[in-house]
Amino acid sequence: MTIVQALEQRDLWSKQFERDGFLVIRRLFTTSEIDMLRDLFMRENAYGPVPGLSEINSRYAPEDPLSQYPRMMQPHRHADRPIGPISTDRMLDPRIREVLQALFDEEPIAAQSMFYFKPPGARGQDLHQDNFYLRVHPGTCIAAWTAIDAADEENGTLVVVPGSHKLPVACPERADSTRFFTTDHLDVPEGMHVEPLILEPGDVLFFNGSLIHGSYENVSKDRFRRAFICHYVPTSSTEVSSGYRPLLQFDGVEVEKAGASGGGPCGVVGEPVGRH
Repeated sequence: MTIVQALEQRDLWSKQFERDGFLVIRRLFTTSEIDMLRDLFMRENAYGPVPGLSEINSRYAPEDPLSQYPRMMQPHRHADRPIGPISTDRMLDPRIREVLQALFDEEPIAAQSMFYFKPPGARGQDLHQDNFYLRVHPGTCIAAWTAIDAADEENGTLVVVPGSHKLPVACPERADSTRFFTTDHLDVPEGMHVEPLILEPGDVLFFNGSLIHGSYENVSKDRFRRAFICHYVPTSSTEVSSGYRPLLQFDGVEVEKAGASGGGPCGVVGEPVGRH
């Protein structure tokens, strides 16, 4: 690709992201890279829950699929386990950086990594906005959601509300616990619609921290909907919710940001909880 073609591509990325609030880059990661991520995380889960890594939730009944496959939070911080180095490599991958540079129009900083298993029968995550939790200021966060499996409506792919990133971060209502394992719910704004995203392994979905998004139940009989998800903030931001530490530049150097001030749209301090 020539320099001119590369600049044109970055301009197209930025325009689509500005218009819709999200961007899908197809096959950003190779099949072998995705296979390695999947196999390492499945092996890690087979060893049983790990304190400080596996999200162990006492609200889940033993027969709940999510109690058997709890999501893993900040795996890049666990350098002593096989998933640690590969999580760091994927979170700070130069291909991710290239897209984020175009979308932020500046250097990105990594704030969070997560792995979701979403086995057959698992509940979804109700509609929400990520920057309600990260509380990045000024600006907002961007998520990079890497599909490990083919994701569609049957196994609970991510759904987005195009254009909703142009709205303010809203205070959520209570979610339906029979359908969703998270507690927060946002209505679809008037005149907007929910759009399911059909993704293949290795596709990466980037989306704005104000974009309303979520997922529904995995109603398939035997299909996982695994995903590796990271959050990033712009270098120019001065505040991030205090639970997202340490923040890392793409060269691995830690950087400091002030903890988010004020109470957010609901008068409460955002917590470092996973979404999607």
